[in-house]
Amino acid sequence: MRLISFVNALLVIVALFFLVFERDALFALAGRGDTEDKTAAETVSEGEKVSDQGAIGVVAVRSAAREIDSAVLLRGQTRANRQVEVLAETTSTVISEPKRKGTFVEAGDLLCELDPGTRPATLAEAMAGKLEAESRVPEAEARLEEAHALVAEADINLTAARKLSETGFGSETRRISSEAAMRSAEAGVKTAEAGLEATRAGIEAATAAVKAAQREIDRQTIEAPFKGLLESDTAELGSLMQPGSLCATVIQLDPIKLVGFVPETDVNKVIVGSEASAQLVTGLQVAGRVTFLSRSADETTRTFEVEITVPNPDLSIRDGQTADIRISAAGAKAHLLPQSALTLNNHGQLGVRTVSTGNIVDFMPVRLLRDTSEGVWVDGLPETADIIVVGQEFVTKGVAVRPTYREAAQ
Repeated sequence: MRLISFVNALLVIVALFFLVFERDALFALAGRGDTEDKTAAETVSEGEKVSDQGAIGVVAVRSAAREIDSAVLLRGQTRANRQVEVLAETTSTVISEPKRKGTFVEAGDLLCELDPGTRPATLAEAMAGKLEAESRVPEAEARLEEAHALVAEADINLTAARKLSETGFGSETRRISSEAAMRSAEAGVKTAEAGLEATRAGIEAATAAVKAAQREIDRQTIEAPFKGLLESDTAELGSLMQPGSLCATVIQLDPIKLVGFVPETDVNKVIVGSEASAQLVTGLQVAGRVTFLSRSADETTRTFEVEITVPNPDLSIRDGQTADIRISAAGAKAHLLPQSALTLNNHGQLGVRTVSTGNIVDFMPVRLLRDTSEGVWVDGLPETADIIVVGQEFVTKGVAVRPTYREAAQ
């Protein structure tokens, strides 16, 4: 048994020796040497096949540019079209029942009514003062007319005295007395005119007092400035109101605004009047138009505020909701590629590696337009291009490759 085992081991050693060290002689003995020599000769004669064996295998897609809407995408929030805190302008106590928040109000509806106090009496007194001032006007006008008559009389006397004095029939004393009477009459006219002006000034002061008293009475009622709803309760019955005290907060939600901030790189794409849409966090889809674009950038973020007005007749959109905004812009040609196809060159520039003429790798920089669930939209490429989507990280510009093409949708 030991002899048979030793013989088997020796045969195995001999077989391994021929397989490892005398492989060619063994194949020649078996009749395969000619076949291998023929295969090697055929391989050397076919230069392209030898070249392919040295190239790196990659997977590429033939991509064609397509027209897309290069919309500006923003993240913003909803904002009430109007919001105002209605404040008291005088001091008094509230005598009206409060309205509760959430109540709809029309423009001019009573929000808070204040105790009038002595304001009606003050108005009556001011009106009486105005009537009294107006009654003095005829008397002042009569005095002015009388003063003008005295001036006319003094002028006649002075003219006569001068002529008589010149012909020698009148004394110099009479002429001087006539001149003094003339000056006195003229001074009377000025006094009468001043009295009339004072009377008219008194009328204006009395009129202003009436208006002030009336304005103070008008301040007793605090009304809604526009149609909307109450965001807070109105002031409670018996509350003491002072100038600046809050009566109620009124907001207008129809229409409502969507507010976002556009990066300075995209601000030229946004035009006032452009169509826009948005999706709220609730899933609600809304549409409107751009109604405002700021001309001044935020000093911190260097972005520009944009407002989109959206109809909200059922008030389903609330103030302060987050929204993904999409503003329509002019269309552009772009390529849809898998995100994994993007790579960086040695300078850190974003781009893709392509298969150019002769199956040589080239690098083309791109600009990212939009990231979607289907892939990324990029521009900067020619109308058609062969994009390497598998193996692009293992090749560089100028390297020969052996591309395998697949459909762009795969």
